[in-house]
Amino acid sequence: MLLHDQSISSAVPPDISTWTHMFVRNDAVNGPLTPSYTGPYRVLKSTPRPFTVDSHRKEEIVSIDKVDTERLQWIRHHQKEMRAEEYGNLRDEVNQNHQVMASDVGLPVILPSSCTRGPCYMHENMQVALTYACHCGCFDLFITFTCNPKWRDIQSHLFPGQNPLGRHDIILRVFHLKLKKMIDVIRHGQLSGPVRCFMYTVGWQKRGLPHAHILFWLQIKLMSTDVDSVISAELPNPQEDPVLFDIIKTNMMHGLCGYLNRNSAGMDNERCTKRYPRKLIHEMKTGHDGYPLYRRKALQESGHTATISSVDGQDFNIDNRWVVPHNKVLCKMFSAHINVEFCNSVKSIQYICKYVHKGLDRAVNELARTDKPDVTTDEIMFYKTGHHISFNEAFWPIFGFLIHECEPTVIHLSVHLENGQRVYFNKESMYVCTRLP
Repeated sequence: MLLHDQSISSAVPPDISTWTHMFVRNDAVNGPLTPSYTGPYRVLKSTPRPFTVDSHRKEEIVSIDKVDTERLQWIRHHQKEMRAEEYGNLRDEVNQNHQVMASDVGLPVILPSSCTRGPCYMHENMQVALTYACHCGCFDLFITFTCNPKWRDIQSHLFPGQNPLGRHDIILRVFHLKLKKMIDVIRHGQLSGPVRCFMYTVGWQKRGLPHAHILFWLQIKLMSTDVDSVISAELPNPQEDPVLFDIIKTNMMHGLCGYLNRNSAGMDNERCTKRYPRKLIHEMKTGHDGYPLYRRKALQESGHTATISSVDGQDFNIDNRWVVPHNKVLCKMFSAHINVEFCNSVKSIQYICKYVHKGLDRAVNELARTDKPDVTTDEIMFYKTGHHISFNEAFWPIFGFLIHECEPTVIHLSVHLENGQRVYFNKESMYVCTRLP
């Protein structure tokens, strides 16, 4: 049943009042509720806490940390003595030394691919992307969809004077719905024909906003002559479509760098790492690195300009050299930063597949003595050490949203050479595994 929270001030609009979900559960039959189940309902407290700084966000960090810790403890408890090794290596080790212990052979089976965001999980997803590339060729579109905190769907659900960056629960729910809508729009051929297969991975930037990297394989391959009709790197005509012009000017212009701002964070050796400003060209060309050079008309060729203000308030008049490649339909529909790239080179397949599935942000340094034997790596400890989770990232799994999704499903086959299959054993079953491969 639903119970209305009467403690909310009457000044709060009724459409955003807090509602608390009450669930009846027989603990004797089903057991206690775990944090993975209670987490989504603990964040349904919309009332602000003016006397406790970031208490709501810190609570969710602790919640997801507790969920991950319990899952990792379960894995460690149930696979404490399990180990893995190729059958041939295990057989040779046992035949050479009959007193060998299971703890001395093989690698520990600690963090399986079922652990979301783990290295095995991301590696398997990358293999799925490469499988799509083997069967369907190079992917046609590489789209990066970034959340926009100025969306009306987010702003309309905030309290008066509340910053959207303080309501990560609303941001993620809206972004998740818009991500599903975008994929549905493209899958039904509204961008460039029907889609053969797709996959996406959700990540988080340093500032905390979510973004999704999406790969699309089209049924009818996109030809170089058709790229200009799908991808644009130019400012639209402000007289013909002022709404689209304002969206592109606000969301799809590269930050001022190069000769306009030598102190930009994206500068390296006095050059922009993203190679902006780009060159003005009359028609699309294929680049040497696998990425095309999109059409960017000059002002003399019916090109357009826009006025951008810098951080210090100085105005600059910039042209098409600063426009990030995009699709006009998607930008106008979602009003966000949506970078659309065309790919037709094998050189960029593996790089982008690895980039999309690079995994979590981490930094781990270890000092070890070279005269000591190698210590078995604890994959769970390595996963937890240096593991950084932002507030937005903590909310995503609490709501049960998928970090990765692909279609169609790829079935993993255990293909190996003779006696090269991987076997799993413990101290009781090690000798049995060598006799019964």
